[in-house]
Amino acid sequence: MKSLRKYTIPFSGLKLGKHRFDFDVDDSFFEEFEYSLVKKAKLVCNVELDKQETMMILNFEINGWIELTCDRCLNEYQQPINVREQQIVKFSEEDIDEDDEIITLGKNDHEIDISGLIYEYVTVAVPFIASCSGDESTDKCNKEMLDKLNALSGSDDDKNEAPDPRWDALKNIK
Repeated sequence: MKSLRKYTIPFSGLKLGKHRFDFDVDDSFFEEFEYSLVKKAKLVCNVELDKQETMMILNFEINGWIELTCDRCLNEYQQPINVREQQIVKFSEEDIDEDDEIITLGKNDHEIDISGLIYEYVTVAVPFIASCSGDESTDKCNKEMLDKLNALSGSDDDKNEAPDPRWDALKNIK
């Protein structure tokens, strides 16, 4: 967790107004998270902090690529990532229930750790179906691997087999 220490923003000495922070997010960042979907990455996270009297607004812009495994051909490829998110941070002495949209900090807090937010935003940006071709076509997929998978699937054998005669009796039921 020591490597995540560089993803904290000390805001206590900052004047009111907007401030910009830049962070490099790479493989060592994701190694800190035990069950991370992302293992390799090269990302740049730009954070614009708008400090106000009672709150801060953090605007995140994360750009770069992460390495994923294609669900079709099993090749590793670089998936481009472009994330824009906003997080509101309020200062309060009262214990307010944590909310997904608002983080609450006490008046004595002097820095905010954004590593969890960066991890969450990148993880949510991972596509549900990872494909090196980027769409339904398989132009960039490994043709050799796709041919092997199709040969092993046995789908052609199933089509050529005659139907099981035990099911014929069910066709007569109406």
